[in-house]
Amino acid sequence: MNPRENILVLRLKSIGDVLFTLPAVHALCDNFPDAKITFLTSKENAALMRGFREVDDVIALDRAVLQNPLRAAPEMFRQLRRLRREAFSLTVDFQGYGETAWLSWWSGAPARWGSVYSGGREWLYTRGVRRNEQIHLADWNRSLLRQCGLRVGDVHNEFALPEDALADAKKFFTENHLDPARPTLFLQPFTSSPHKNWPLENFLALARHFQAQGAQIIFGGGPADRAALGPAGAAGFVVSAGTPLLVSGGLTKLSRLTVGGDTGLLHLAVAMKRRVLMLMTVMGQTYPFQHANWVVTAPEGTGIAAISLTDVVAATEQAFSESTGNASC
Repeated sequence: MNPRENILVLRLKSIGDVLFTLPAVHALCDNFPDAKITFLTSKENAALMRGFREVDDVIALDRAVLQNPLRAAPEMFRQLRRLRREAFSLTVDFQGYGETAWLSWWSGAPARWGSVYSGGREWLYTRGVRRNEQIHLADWNRSLLRQCGLRVGDVHNEFALPEDALADAKKFFTENHLDPARPTLFLQPFTSSPHKNWPLENFLALARHFQAQGAQIIFGGGPADRAALGPAGAAGFVVSAGTPLLVSGGLTKLSRLTVGGDTGLLHLAVAMKRRVLMLMTVMGQTYPFQHANWVVTAPEGTGIAAISLTDVVAATEQAFSESTGNASC
């Protein structure tokens, strides 16, 4: 390969899975320090790229537009023309879906590496590697690069929260009469999948327990979670649902601990070196990266609702004792 590379990285969704590419993107930069790196992702995840220091450009694919018959063709042709015009020398498809495999092939890059989930797509890549579903997704992304011939050294997993997002998070603290010097517990009750949600009444009980011990409580979530978090607001807790993703990231950065299910915001907190406690049915491949002990799992053969409040209170107390306090930045 030429010393100056023009690299396209592909991962459309979701928030956590996009964040799991961060250590691999760092490894790409280590191997090609002078390369231009462009990241193709879904429009809703494009804001995350502001925290990927090595990414120089972003292609945001508006998948909602692509589902509109009247607008799909013009939008797709525009994106396809751009992919060809960029003259990428290497594409790395960390997603490995049919959609991303075809986009990788269409780019015309002479080297195309991809994660292969099922047969029939290998020919779209010059190096297609079968996915190892026994390891964490972030480890797999690094393994893909290693199997394609790159040097992959120590793990570097660091998300650089933009200063304006942190400033907005501090403003939220001020507006809601929260003291950054006091320990804050950030609770993220909802995920994208209902079966991964620990019952809200349990989160409310957890909040009451730690509020009684002097902790400040914030209930977070997306815009669609505002109504569901009505009971938290009615109980007098601060609710941040609907704040932009990076500002929510700033709130977790200012908090002592974040507790929730397997959802993107917790993975973002981990990439910012903040302490989390993740509630999961099983460990799977998406536990907090490099911190398998930051998890409470349900008893075997049960659902997440079977995780006891007593166990979560105990794990939260331990996490509080191990954490380094609120961010001082």
